[in-house]
Amino acid sequence: MCHVTANTRQDKDMRLLMDINRARLRSIPSFLLPFTQTTTSHQVRSLHQRVKAAPIPQPTPFVPNLQTFLTLIGRNLSQHASKIPSWNALFSMTSAQFRESGIDPPRSRRYLLRWREKFRQGEYGIGGDLRYVENGAAEVRVVEVPSSGFRAGTATLSPGMRKVIVNVAAGGSVQNIPSEELVPVKGLRIKGADTIVGPHVLPLKGGKSAKIEIKEGLWEDRRGRKVDGGERRQAEVRAKRRGEEKRTAI
Repeated sequence: MCHVTANTRQDKDMRLLMDINRARLRSIPSFLLPFTQTTTSHQVRSLHQRVKAAPIPQPTPFVPNLQTFLTLIGRNLSQHASKIPSWNALFSMTSAQFRESGIDPPRSRRYLLRWREKFRQGEYGIGGDLRYVENGAAEVRVVEVPSSGFRAGTATLSPGMRKVIVNVAAGGSVQNIPSEELVPVKGLRIKGADTIVGPHVLPLKGGKSAKIEIKEGLWEDRRGRKVDGGERRQAEVRAKRRGEEKRTAI
C-alpha cells in the first residue's frame, strides 16, 4: 500500500514538472499582447516622424510647370501630364502611385524618378538655370567682363577683359544687368570671335547672340543603340548568324 502511494506521488510530481515546463514555453500571454502591439506601433510612428519628406523644389523660369518638365526630359512622358495632378504631386508621388495612375512601362517610371531627383538636387539640363525666359525661349549673348588677372587686348577683346556667355532679356541690354548677375551659362562655349556653340543653340542675326527654346526632349538622355539584339540576346543572335553563314558557305 505504501509502495502504491509513493508511486502516485511521483506521478503527480512528474506531471506538475511537465506542466511548469510547458508554461515556460508558451507564447506571450494574451493580456500582454495589447501592450506589445502598442509599443511596436509607437516605434513605427516615431520612425516615420524622424524621416522627413524630400523637399519640393520651386519651378524655375525655364521650367515653370509640370507640362514643361515632362516635355524637356522627353521619352514621350509629356503624354502622361494629365495623370499627375500638380507640380507638388510630381515631386511627392511614389513609383507605385505613378504605376497606378497609368505611367508605363517601368523603365519610363524609373527615368522619370531619376530626372525628378536630379531636378530636386539642382541638376538641370541646358537652360534650366536661366533667369530671363520669355514665351519658352531664352536669349544668350557674348559679353565682355573684367578679368581676374592681367590680359592684353586683342583685335576682338578689350584689355583686362574676358568673354563669357550670359543670359539676357530678349532684346535687352547687358548694361541694365548688375555685374554680379552676369553668370556664365553652363553647357555653352565661344567659338572664334563671338560664335556661341552648344547643344540645341539657335544663332540670331547679327552674331554674338543665340537663343535656347523649350522643346520635346531637350534634356533627354538618349538610349544606347542595341547591337545584335542587345546584351540579353547578343550571343543567340550571333550564333544564328554564324550558323547561317556556314550553311551559305557549303
